Amino acid sequence: LCPVCVPTQPSQGISVTVGCDSVVPIKPVAALPAGGKGGKGGNCRGSVPVLEGVAGLSGNCRALSWWELQGSVSVLVPCRGLGSSARSAREDSWLKSLFVRKVDPRKDAHSNLLAKRETSSLYKLQFHNVKPECLEAYNKLCQEVLPKIHEEKHYPCALVGTWNTWYGEQDQAVHLWRYEGGYPALNEVMSKLRQNKEFTEFRKERGNMLLSRKNQLLLEFSFWNEPVPRNGPNIYELRSYQLRPGTMIEWGNYWARAIRFRQDSNEAVGGFFSQIGQLYMVHHLWAYKDLQTREDIRNAAWHKPGWDELVYYTVPLIQEMESRIMIPLKISPLQ
Repeated sequence: LCPVCVPTQPSQGISVTVGCDSVVPIKPVAALPAGGKGGKGGNCRGSVPVLEGVAGLSGNCRALSWWELQGSVSVLVPCRGLGSSARSAREDSWLKSLFVRKVDPRKDAHSNLLAKRETSSLYKLQFHNVKPECLEAYNKLCQEVLPKIHEEKHYPCALVGTWNTWYGEQDQAVHLWRYEGGYPALNEVMSKLRQNKEFTEFRKERGNMLLSRKNQLLLEFSFWNEPVPRNGPNIYELRSYQLRPGTMIEWGNYWARAIRFRQDSNEAVGGFFSQIGQLYMVHHLWAYKDLQTREDIRNAAWHKPGWDELVYYTVPLIQEMESRIMIPLKISPLQ
């Protein structure tokens, strides 16, 4: 029988068998008139109920009377092979991914659905590729000038963190800024800095030390921790994901659940997604005591029921990914 167009009495429930050995009831929510179509390919005669959650599956069937069915109907749904989590957890997660969609990307912009509503902070992430022979002078110059901008009360911005890449792209500096008040705050800071002679000289001197530079404007995921200053010493990992266009909502839905698996050691620093610059970019920032601690924490996540499934479903959303291990400069609020 077609799993969509199964003809039953409108008040009768239908069971879905998942993994061949457990039955979950699904209740019809409406009945189509005689001659209606229950699915993309279904042509039915008689009163046909529409099943909540499975509408849209294809199938061809003929209408049978309730007496021909002789009781409840079971629809066999193939279960995708998953990892080592408990069977009940797998089935529950699989059903949720099939029948439940938490947000509809067509109703609002990603920034409104995924970003924190209680704040209007905008983040700027800068990547500076420095000439190898100039890295020490570059760091010294930044440590002289950047704290002045961070501490200036008339500038609605704050330096969240500043690092040198240790593993990943070499001779690279990474800076993360927060603008309290969003785009108006960003415009205000940029306007004031253009009139700041010391900053103008700083940019000119800095430019002579760089091979290339790029930046992105980011918003913060609502379910992530807000980056706050922390004591060190720590190393930081910036994991950057280039998602497939159109998958940001799915990523947010999965990671809203996944983040709870990565909070035990206070390693989660911040999670962001791009608004300007390279689009459909996600950045996760983590802090660890050292590389061995990083490995231990990441391995421990795989022993928690449910983590393997979330990885299983998020990996297909990724086009490219990159990991940077970074060392904070002395002036960085994140140590």
